This record gives sequence, C-alpha cells and structure tokens, in this order.
Amino acid sequence: MTEADSAAFLDELRSHIGRAGKPETARDRVNQPMIRHWCDAMTDHNPVYTDEEFAVRSVHGRIVAPPSMLNVWTMRGNIPRRFDPDAPSSLALAALDGAGYTSVVATNSEHEYLRYLRPGDEISEVQSVTDVSDEKHTALGLGHFLSTATEYSNQEGEVVGRMNFRILKFKPGTGRTDSAENEENGEDEPRPLRPRPGISRDTEFFWSGLEAGELRIQQCTGCGRLYHPPMVRCTDCGGYEMGYQVASGKGTIYSFVEPCYPKLRSFDYPYVVGLVELEEGTRLVTNIVDIDPDKVAVGMPVELVMRKPDPDLTLPVFRPQRPQRRETTLCFDEIEVGEELAPCPVPITATLIVAGAIASRDYQDVHHDRDLAIERGSPDIFMNILTTSGLCGRYINDWAGPEALMRNLKIRLGAPNYPHDTMTMSASVVAKTEESGKGLVEVAIRGYNRSGDHVTGTTVLELPMEGESR
Repeated sequence: MTEADSAAFLDELRSHIGRAGKPETARDRVNQPMIRHWCDAMTDHNPVYTDEEFAVRSVHGRIVAPPSMLNVWTMRGNIPRRFDPDAPSSLALAALDGAGYTSVVATNSEHEYLRYLRPGDEISEVQSVTDVSDEKHTALGLGHFLSTATEYSNQEGEVVGRMNFRILKFKPGTGRTDSAENEENGEDEPRPLRPRPGISRDTEFFWSGLEAGELRIQQCTGCGRLYHPPMVRCTDCGGYEMGYQVASGKGTIYSFVEPCYPKLRSFDYPYVVGLVELEEGTRLVTNIVDIDPDKVAVGMPVELVMRKPDPDLTLPVFRPQRPQRRETTLCFDEIEVGEELAPCPVPITATLIVAGAIASRDYQDVHHDRDLAIERGSPDIFMNILTTSGLCGRYINDWAGPEALMRNLKIRLGAPNYPHDTMTMSASVVAKTEESGKGLVEVAIRGYNRSGDHVTGTTVLELPMEGESR
C-alpha cells in the first residue's frame, strides 16, 4: 500500500468517527442462570449475585448482576457476526478486515455503572466510533487502534451504564517473535537444567511424594513427632521406624531473602528464598513465587504449588494465599489512603480462559481454539478482557465487602494471560472523597504475570458512612 493509499484508507476509517449506530437490543433479558454462570467462571462468591435471601436484605433489595457484566448482555454469542451497513463500527471493522488487519485483541475498557442491573432488565446499546489511530507497529503486529463509546439503557429508556472500549486490529505474522528477541539479546542458547537434589534412602519418600502431588513430612511412627529435614531416628523417643504425614500445603512465611548475585541461567528471576512454617509446625526452605519481592512479608499466609522447572524435576514452592472474602462491608471511615490490599494469586488455566470467554459470550477463536490462536500470531489461547474485568471486580469486592457499590472500572491490558501462568492481583487506596453524603474510595489495581503487567487500572467504590446500615 502506497503512502497515498494509506492516507486514503485512514481517511475512510476516520469518516465513521462521531457517528452512532442504531439501538441494538440484547438477545436475552438479564437473568439468574447467566449471572450464576459468570460467578462460577470467576469464582465470585458475593451473595448479592446469587443468594436471594441475602440479596433481599442488602442495599439492593434483590438479586443484582455483577457490574462488570455490563457489556456481556449485548454480546452476540456463538453466532456469526453479521455485517450491519448502518453501524459505523461494522463498516470500520469490515474495512480493516479487507485490508488484512484480521486479528483482534482488546486493549482498554472503561465502565461507568449508573445502576446495577437486575434480572428482568432488557438491555439495549447504542455504539459510536470515537477514534481510529494511525497504523502502529506493536509487539503483536502492524495495526490500528479502534475506539468506541457505548451507552446502555433498559426497557424504560433509563441509562444504566456507559463503556469506552478500544481494540487493536492487526495483521497476523507482522509482530516480533520471542525467538527474534532472544537472539537479539543473546539468549538463544538452551538454558541449563536446575541442579538436581541428592536423594537418599531416607529422603526418597519426600521426592516421590512430590511426583505424586503430595508434600510429605517425616513422622515418627512411635510418638508421632514430625521432622523436616528428615532424620535417621526420632530424637524424642529414640525410635527408628519413620513414616510420613501429608501436609495441608498451608503455612506462613517465617523468614525470607532475595539472592541477587550472581544470577544463574538455570533459575527464574526474581528469585526469593523463603523459610515457610507449615500448619503442621515444621519449617521448609523453599521458593516464594508469583509475587513481587518487595511485597513479600514475614507472616504472609502462603500455599503450596507444585512447579516443574523441567520435565524430570518437581519442586514444592509457595505463593500467597487468596485472601478470604469479607462477609461484612467496610465503612468509608475504616479506609485509609495508602492502604494496600493483600495480594491475590489467580492461577491461569485453559479452563479459566475458556470458561470466562463462554460466560461473557465472547467466542473470538483466540480465547478457546489454540490452533487458530497460533495461526493468528499468538503462542496459545489467551484471556479476554471481560474475564479480566470480572476478576478485578471479584478481587475488589472480596476486600471491600458484598455491599460495596462499584461506580466505575477502568482498565488497560498489557502482557497477555496465557495458560500455565499465574496472575497476581494487588491494589492500593489512592483517594477518598465525600460526594453528596456518599463516601467514595478510589483504588488502583494491578495484575501481573511472569511476562509483566497484565492489567492496570482504577475503580471507584461507594462505601457506607459510619453508622449507616448496609
């Protein structure tokens, strides 16, 4: 495409800016089965979404849908996307497809929640194109960012929410590959294996247990005392008959250190060595994973996860435990600016990615079909932005309580969430304001994986004032 052709093409795309399409009504009304399906996929246990008895007593007075489901209701589902000549976004997408920009990934989502949706609501949307970027050379490939604004109304014409959304339409096969980056950085040589453990007759039970998915602690069969590292005989009763007990996998960090130099190519960095005190009372030298080193703290609750740095080695490492969900709602006066939320790991599995895509009625092939995802330039299927929104909402509501009201959620995606990784959520309170007698709290959110930040953004919550019943 010549420079003149590119300019003409961009002018064609931008001719749709500011134009609104016709109202589109959701195929189904807001309903309990879809809400439950979403909550199951996100493991969101907020009772205002699924527990009728709790919801009736809540600030909502009845069951409501998770606010991050705002744009789920008008998703078309598993049917072919129809071309609508009266919809500016359809015209822009068709033009991009025709020019070879056939792959798509969402990059930004900004929700504004004016009212929580309730079962029975019939949702309609009106969408307009707000911006089309110049051609950009991104890591995924050459492409254009397409931005839209959508307003959502119910059957009575009441505006219930708004969304600003941005996608990247790019040409598959035009991005940078990991192999090219590794060669450029001199990292194309095979990585050496991690050192192998010394396994003896007295420790073989421990290593075979890891292969079976168990963390085994040596136990005296005579008096029941637990030992780690393993002993030849019991120092309490003197017995030589030693068995084992399978640990729960729960514990707390007793001590930790971050070795920084020299770095060894057989290890993943950042590298944190921790002494974990297990629930059973023994301590284990291990690695603390799936958390930034500066967030690791003595006393932090952690849980066991088995990792295989190579096919022939299984190691027991520990990551932060998912924080417990609050059963009561925080008050505005209980919150302090600068307060940090406990980190929350989210294991990224193919099941979570596919379940989230289906629950959000997003049947883009890159979220469920590995072969087609690879064909479009991705190493694997990856999480869609609606699932990320749902996980952000779950994390924040678990911290704030079931009746905290989310006013908005603004997120931006970075490194994709691929299977066999972990996204660790963290957040901090960045502002508190009072507005017409309402207590508003702004929270900055971050979710990161081994490749970097997957999601960054903010949300504003409305919390009850002190003494206000909720």
